[in-house]
Amino acid sequence: MTRALAPLGGLLLALVLFAASRGLDDVAREGTLGPGFWPRLVLGGLALACLGKLAAAWRGRRSGEAAPLPPISRGRLAAAVAVILLYVLAAPAVGFALATVAFIAAFMTLAGARSPVVIAINALGGTVVLLYTFVKLVYLPLPKGAGPFETLTLALYRTLRLF
Repeated sequence: MTRALAPLGGLLLALVLFAASRGLDDVAREGTLGPGFWPRLVLGGLALACLGKLAAAWRGRRSGEAAPLPPISRGRLAAAVAVILLYVLAAPAVGFALATVAFIAAFMTLAGARSPVVIAINALGGTVVLLYTFVKLVYLPLPKGAGPFETLTLALYRTLRLF
């Protein structure tokens, strides 16, 4: 039962905050995403994740088995934090696209992915999905990089028909 407390609390918090965010779109212009869209999207994802964890806790209670958690590798954890910080620092200089491809590949490798093909497909595909989402759908100006990185980013945007 104690394994279900945290996801249940997360689910309740997500639902309360989701309801509280309803007034955020009162200031949105007609035909545009309002300021409440992304917070509600994240809260919906949190609610779904918590529901999944609740279901897993319920199944574990029914079967009487609790899967042991693997030990946390402090080295991998430190490397993951370093990769996140490096991504944040590098994005303005090398551009969102290149930094994101490198970030996804590095993070997948740290998480244990071993297939270069799988890592490449996820890094490139994930970056393209994020580019279309942020540039085409949300009209968010992403860092393009400086000097040759800006030229590379603009060429990529034209190739993907982002503008």
